[in-house]
Amino acid sequence: MYHNPVLLKESVDGLNIKKDGIYVDVTFGGGGHSNEILKRLGDGGKLFAFDQDEDALENAIDDDRFTLINENYRYIKQFLKFYGIRKVDGILADFGVSSHQFDQAERGFSTRFDADLDMRMNQRNPISAYEVVNEYSYDDLRRVLFEYGELRNANAMAKTIEEVRVKAPIKTTAELKAVLKRFLPGAKEHKILAQVYQAIRIEVNQEIAAIKEFLLQIPDLMEVGGRISMISYHSLEDRLVKRFIRSGKFEGEAEQDFYGNVKVPFKKVGPLVVPTKEEIAANNRARSAKLRIAERI
Repeated sequence: MYHNPVLLKESVDGLNIKKDGIYVDVTFGGGGHSNEILKRLGDGGKLFAFDQDEDALENAIDDDRFTLINENYRYIKQFLKFYGIRKVDGILADFGVSSHQFDQAERGFSTRFDADLDMRMNQRNPISAYEVVNEYSYDDLRRVLFEYGELRNANAMAKTIEEVRVKAPIKTTAELKAVLKRFLPGAKEHKILAQVYQAIRIEVNQEIAAIKEFLLQIPDLMEVGGRISMISYHSLEDRLVKRFIRSGKFEGEAEQDFYGNVKVPFKKVGPLVVPTKEEIAANNRARSAKLRIAERI
């Protein structure tokens, strides 16, 4: 399976789909969420999907109501406008890495395999993990490890990488692991290494910047009463979504009008949704997923 969709029913239920509505799945992947949306649309409905990974094009759905756009969702407004779409009734996002990307050893996403330092979701991206590890300054490397990996040893890790790469470039995931060996105590090796990979991957793909750009565009795209359904996998993503739903911004308090009334684009719908024990048992990658749903007001 290319990708096992997480919180499938809950996320699509959250869109409160109208038969003749226009919807967007900004993280198409294997098409699991898109197929479920199409099942609930009538003949007059439309679904647009985004995915920057060319591998996902092989999963395109043969349906006149469906359009797959091979681009990053940070360009959502630009490409929907190209197709004549200015307003939509719902947007679904399943952030993070697909099962396919994790399972393709040569892509370098998984700690399970030795591979070239790559980690690009978009293979056309000129910046890979190799450039981050070997060409970033000490300060930039330390920032990436600390901000995106939330690693307490970010300073020492960056210094160690800097010292080693002067002698010879670090080319593979196994070489990077060997360089950081002293920071990977037995019981915590996998967890810390996963944080290192996460940090580098987020930087390579500019994931946080993309989510911010995407979220700031969606209020103008949404019909009143339209829904967003957002699945996050780590605190950095979830924090952005939570704050945006609460205040329409990523820092500080919500804006107020002259009379002191709070001005926010969305209202929260229901509580935070997490996978059941049964779903986690069937798909371990669902274990950290968090779903937030909101409605345009």
